[in-house]
Amino acid sequence: MSTTRAERLTWTRNDALVAVGAAAVDLTGFGFDTRFDGAPLEVTAAAAVVAAGLALVARRRHPVATLAVVLILGVVVNLTASVSPHFGLAPAVALYSVAVARRAAVVAVAALLTAPLNSLGQGGLPFDPGFGALANVAATLLVVATGFVVKRRQREVEANRILLADRAVAEERRRIARELHDIVAHHITTMQLMAGGARANLAHDPEAAREALVTLEGSGRMALAEMRQLLDVLRAGDEPETGPPAPQPGAGDLDRIVTESRLAGMETEFTVRGPVRPLPPTVGLTVFRVVQEALTNTRKHAGDARARVRLTYRSDEVTVEVSDDGPGSGSGNGPAPARPPGRGGYGLIGMRERVALQGGTLEAAPLDAGGFRVAARLPVAPGGGAPEGEEAPR
Repeated sequence: MSTTRAERLTWTRNDALVAVGAAAVDLTGFGFDTRFDGAPLEVTAAAAVVAAGLALVARRRHPVATLAVVLILGVVVNLTASVSPHFGLAPAVALYSVAVARRAAVVAVAALLTAPLNSLGQGGLPFDPGFGALANVAATLLVVATGFVVKRRQREVEANRILLADRAVAEERRRIARELHDIVAHHITTMQLMAGGARANLAHDPEAAREALVTLEGSGRMALAEMRQLLDVLRAGDEPETGPPAPQPGAGDLDRIVTESRLAGMETEFTVRGPVRPLPPTVGLTVFRVVQEALTNTRKHAGDARARVRLTYRSDEVTVEVSDDGPGSGSGNGPAPARPPGRGGYGLIGMRERVALQGGTLEAAPLDAGGFRVAARLPVAPGGGAPEGEEAPR
């Protein structure tokens, strides 16, 4: 209730400024007009001018009724004072409010009534048929046209606002979908392979089974943490945060991805070239997700293959390349189940979108000698880093 009252007070205050300004302008104009004619403005006419201006306080909530009151008071002024033909500010504002807030049919009726009623009694005649009437008609048409233009502009602005809001929601949904896909595809695939390896080695190699189960537990815990972080974004936000969110992974976390790939049974080589330096968080996250998705696809589709991950730092960009030597392409021409023909998969689409958002390029294609290669090139502003050199394969 207090909020509603505050909003009403705010609107009333704004409308009061318009009302007082219109009353002051019209009163000043009529005062000068009657003084030039040698007859002072009578009290009744002055009161009607002020009342017509103050009636504009209700123009937003009741535009048609406000216009009716203003026109009636205008007729009173015209009949009780000797004024020249005019179109006051109060009827102009009232008619404009109707043109902005009501349908075209209502605006047309309002315009047809405004022009003759505003001319009634002007120039000392019951109805001025000359220049004054034509001026009132022209002023009425100008005010209505202005209202229509403003209303159309307001509709365009509102439509653009809704469009931008919908686009922002769609972009956020795509981002969350990519994150969920990366989390589920990578961690669930790793957990599946670890569970299979533990079951196969449980009888004759308990130590290997134990390591697989430890990796399985860690991957599951990490998947839950990342999904919880995403779900926190989707919550209403009415609960206070109990602690800072976990940092997003970056290029520095590639060792963990490569280690998980090796523990999952795929020989994976990791090489870093160039002077290692900090990357912007969004670029580092993109590098991490590209490697994560590419290695996940290799494990799913390349069969018994070896993978190579190469991260290269340059002065103005960073490139990451993931390739394998599987018997078929990453799209599934191997012993492992293939993707449906003609479809690139949501993982590859997500990688392309991620890289494109950073202004980079992504190449993903089968190799002539067999296997599959994914390479991303991401621009990075020149900055400081570790001493130059090349890190040996790990």
